[in-house]
Amino acid sequence: MYSRVALAMVAFAANSVLCRLALQQQHIDPISFSGLRIVGGAVMLGLMLLGSRPRRYPEFSWVNASLLSAYAFAFSVAYVAIDTGTGALLLFGTVQLIMTAWGLCKGEKMTVLKATGVAMAVAGIGILLFPTARAPSPSAALLMVISGAAWAAYCITGKKVRHATAATAGNFLMAAPFAALLMLLNRHDAHAESAGILLALTSGAITSALAYVVWYSVLPGLSSTMASAVQLSVPCLAVLGGVMFMGETLDLHIIVSAVIILAGIGLISGAEKSRSP
Repeated sequence: MYSRVALAMVAFAANSVLCRLALQQQHIDPISFSGLRIVGGAVMLGLMLLGSRPRRYPEFSWVNASLLSAYAFAFSVAYVAIDTGTGALLLFGTVQLIMTAWGLCKGEKMTVLKATGVAMAVAGIGILLFPTARAPSPSAALLMVISGAAWAAYCITGKKVRHATAATAGNFLMAAPFAALLMLLNRHDAHAESAGILLALTSGAITSALAYVVWYSVLPGLSSTMASAVQLSVPCLAVLGGVMFMGETLDLHIIVSAVIILAGIGLISGAEKSRSP
């Protein structure tokens, strides 16, 4: 299972890199990026279901489709109005807070070892992102918090799905008409170069749709605390992706933060394994 968790986190980080390439370099506007991302994911997952044997059909959920839309559009709109470090702190901080609180409300035990792991992982994120964080506008900060809350809820509801591919396909297919409507309403402010369109479709079909299927397949086996904690590795992996593919500099604080984040996640994993029957 943990190999699939690692695969999902790498895909999420790749998604972040694609988003940076598309939006920070202004290859496409945020509404068009998110719209094409959802439509591309819907097409990919629809084709997967058509080719599945035995044939499976989408599992539709208005709640999950709405959460997916809220996360994707709020994130993209906020992304162009907030610096990367602040945005990631707000996004993943919100996810961590909501999912951990939900787990505690559902009876998950917060042992000393697990609490130490959470504290280390959060501290590692702070070391990684705080040096570049700047005070955002209230509207951009609110949108990023909304995006984080929607994603946390999407992960929580994902723990109950019956079939990862069918559920994810249903979410994307139901979100696609709303995405198309928003793109239509935004047509006067839209701009999209061929590079931006390609990045958005790649993000939707590969690092979103397929990655979300993998993520939904492992969520039932993870506690809410563990599911939120492993996602703290995503900003670190995204930074490393920037170093590898965008020529960014590998600083000492990146290495230190990566070690602290991974050590914290390891402590949480160890704490959960020690409590397993």
